[in-house]
Amino acid sequence: MRIGVDVMGGDNAPHPILEGALLATSQLTKDDVVVLYGDEAIIKEAIANTDIGPASVEVVGTTELIAMDESPVDAVRSKQDSSLVVMCKAGSRKAENPLDAVISAGNTGAFVAGSQMYLRRLPNVHRPGIAAAVPTFAGTVAFVDVGANIEPKSVHLAQYGVMGKVYAKRILGIENPRVALMNVGGEEQKGTNNLKEARDMLRSVPGLNFVGYIEGRSLFDGGADVVVTDGIVGNVSIKLAEGLATGLLKKIASDVAEDPALAEAFKPVIQKFYAEYDYHEYGGAPLLGVNGISMICHGSSEARTITNAITRVKQFADSGVNKHMVEQLATIEELSLV
Repeated sequence: MRIGVDVMGGDNAPHPILEGALLATSQLTKDDVVVLYGDEAIIKEAIANTDIGPASVEVVGTTELIAMDESPVDAVRSKQDSSLVVMCKAGSRKAENPLDAVISAGNTGAFVAGSQMYLRRLPNVHRPGIAAAVPTFAGTVAFVDVGANIEPKSVHLAQYGVMGKVYAKRILGIENPRVALMNVGGEEQKGTNNLKEARDMLRSVPGLNFVGYIEGRSLFDGGADVVVTDGIVGNVSIKLAEGLATGLLKKIASDVAEDPALAEAFKPVIQKFYAEYDYHEYGGAPLLGVNGISMICHGSSEARTITNAITRVKQFADSGVNKHMVEQLATIEELSLV
């Protein structure tokens, strides 16, 4: 595989991003190459301080970067020599020796826009959506969409259910994923017309284990394996959960630390909890529906986040998720492109 990494993207870029990408080369095969996009001098200096062979990495120097607070579409159009845009262009099927995957912890909106603009969409996909693997008390849940599409139509939501099912089966290992649509309540009469139309579409999909509506509080108690929602609700939900979990852990750790004996006893419990619910361990969230692999990492990514993201794109490629999503959508006339 040829895996592109936007070295300049992220709150902590470039050094942790670069470190994580270089560390990942030890986990790849001889046929894999990590292509690094960004400040050429910084990247080459970092490589020179390692024993990584020239066959494992390539360097593509760029002169611009897209800041985290820039307007996504405007930035992609105006900053053609930014690390993010040059990388996305290389991910196009029309590119010479194209990338098989692109990874960035930078401006999410810009990365989504660049991925859609240059990688394009898979056949029959209306709008791509970000699928976050959310660790819950009952197992991992595929949460789609968490930021790519803030005003989805009903058919977009229905497609997220189908794509989410494939992702949950092929990546999360859930044989018959239960798919639910997030709403303000479980009752049939609740929700917007858009949600009701999406619900009816999902119910009509042959072989889809659709279990109806799900409330926010049920996301963490095993009510479904795939939860479908719009980009605003999805993004706010995971950030709210992330902030709450972080705050609770800090509070517990602070209180326990007041008693040395208790602190020592609780140490393995806290470590286990961090290992299971730390988003850095998940690497990133794929943008489902693009013609390639676009892995979106957290803005505050560390070196290990990027290393894990590279491992995830290898898993994604090996699982054939895109092929299976295309096959599923092609058989559902109501959800195909007009």
